[in-house]
Amino acid sequence: MKCNPTVKDVYSFIDSFAPFSAQCEWDNSGIIVGDTNKEIKKIAVVLDITSQAIEYAVKEGVDLIVSHHPVIFRAVKSFTDSNPAFLLAKNGISAICAHTSLDTAKGGVNDALADALGFSGVTPLSENGETAMIRIAEISETTGDKLAELCCEKLSTCVRLADCGKKIKKVALCGGAGADFINEVADADCDAFITGDVSHHEFLDAKALGLTLIAAGHFETENPVVAVLAKKIGEEFDVETIIIPQSSPVSYHI
Repeated sequence: MKCNPTVKDVYSFIDSFAPFSAQCEWDNSGIIVGDTNKEIKKIAVVLDITSQAIEYAVKEGVDLIVSHHPVIFRAVKSFTDSNPAFLLAKNGISAICAHTSLDTAKGGVNDALADALGFSGVTPLSENGETAMIRIAEISETTGDKLAELCCEKLSTCVRLADCGKKIKKVALCGGAGADFINEVADADCDAFITGDVSHHEFLDAKALGLTLIAAGHFETENPVVAVLAKKIGEEFDVETIIIPQSSPVSYHI
């Protein structure tokens, strides 16, 4: 559909390939800020709606931001001039946030991560529930060190590795905070698991299960979907669609 869309039109399009009804019960995906009937002339896509991202959007004349992470996630008790949701409303910018709905979607966050790593033919761990966001890839035999090096190269980041020392052929992927799924991944007979955030105790748990675990950064494992999402939206609607430049809030010092 080539048209001048409303906020609701863009929402409905995203809903067609990443259904908001499929989001986790604790999530807050959807139209978070704005008038659903407002006509949109310029769209921006970004992972996180920060004050810096909004400043960029204002300069670029953007009236809708589509993000992965919800601009309002947990309950808040006040809105001040430092709150991104307040800044969006103040500047007349709407926000659609596709979070866990985009994690599980075909072609979404985790398929984009697999593509970025050069893995093909990936499949979901399950068809329903939260484990539907996990992708499984069969790869040429490698080692934990080599797989970690691949993540560093393809995602332009540093990684943390708990290497079980065995050969790796079956890999699980889950961008962002996927370490809660360590047991499910191990039960699926995977040799390694690549995710974003991992705690000390989760590394210990993985090693105890014989699972090589790589923490490649929350931002770095999810950001590949931004370009994918911008391309989809830009091809669907006859309005300018841009990507807001953004880098990880975390820097590494050795």
